[in-house]
Amino acid sequence: MGWFDRLKEGLRRTRETLVATGGDVLVAAAPPSSESLEELEEALVAVDFGPRTAAELVAKLQALPLGFHPRDMLRRHLQAVLQALDKPAPAPPAPPTVILFVGVNGTGKTTTIGKLAHRWIAAGEKVLLVAGDTFRAAAIDQLKVWGERVGAPVVAHQPGADPSAVVFDALRAARARGADRVLIDTAGRLHTKKNLMEELKKIHRVTARELPGAPHETLLVLDAVTGTNGLVQAKEFHAAVPLTGIILTKLDGTAKGGIAVAIARELALPVRYIGVGEDLDDLQPFDPVAYLDALLP
Repeated sequence: MGWFDRLKEGLRRTRETLVATGGDVLVAAAPPSSESLEELEEALVAVDFGPRTAAELVAKLQALPLGFHPRDMLRRHLQAVLQALDKPAPAPPAPPTVILFVGVNGTGKTTTIGKLAHRWIAAGEKVLLVAGDTFRAAAIDQLKVWGERVGAPVVAHQPGADPSAVVFDALRAARARGADRVLIDTAGRLHTKKNLMEELKKIHRVTARELPGAPHETLLVLDAVTGTNGLVQAKEFHAAVPLTGIILTKLDGTAKGGIAVAIARELALPVRYIGVGEDLDDLQPFDPVAYLDALLP
């Protein structure tokens, strides 16, 4: 399947829920009834748009002028919310671009780093990977495997080493080697573990001190299956280090795809990439138009 077909398949469950519960509003051209709007609001919450966004959309539909199709209004509003944030991160005045990846264990963070490295290397860039997750030997090994697979050098220390020291050495190596991008993996920090969040803040400080303006992006890798529970993670990480965007992984048909809108609405953070499978090319830049085409029935 092509990318859009895979995206549409990944959002199939979300789309089917909207059709089954709120389809009357989305399909009919007539002004929606109070009962159908209530059903649509329940459907929007069920697929993780979040209560705030769902209530906002229903309020707009209640005030819908005659002659306007409910689905068209819904799409225009969602597209406006997503596109308002759909702006590329500012490029640094000179390489390297440093990107810090954060997120809890199991979200696919290290795999995401490997896929993005593959993408940028294929575009002709020199990419350096940094094994900043020193709490687990397996995490270091996994990043090394990805480095070998995509052809990117990896800076790593022994398990248990100070993650900030690894980052410090990596940034110096990046300048010496003329790297275009530095991708920093970090431990899968549970957002409730204060000491681990403090370590993340330290990495951020060391990065900024060694290379002014860095990190140029701090991306939270979020498992789309967690749905609105991921908003709690995002808020905690955002409080520890300023996030610049979200990467949604595992949007493979089991997830409730409204979370992209909830994040945009609640946190004013753009979704940078979405992943719909395990292949190298199954991680792609987030396109609000394609997303809505695949999402809405």
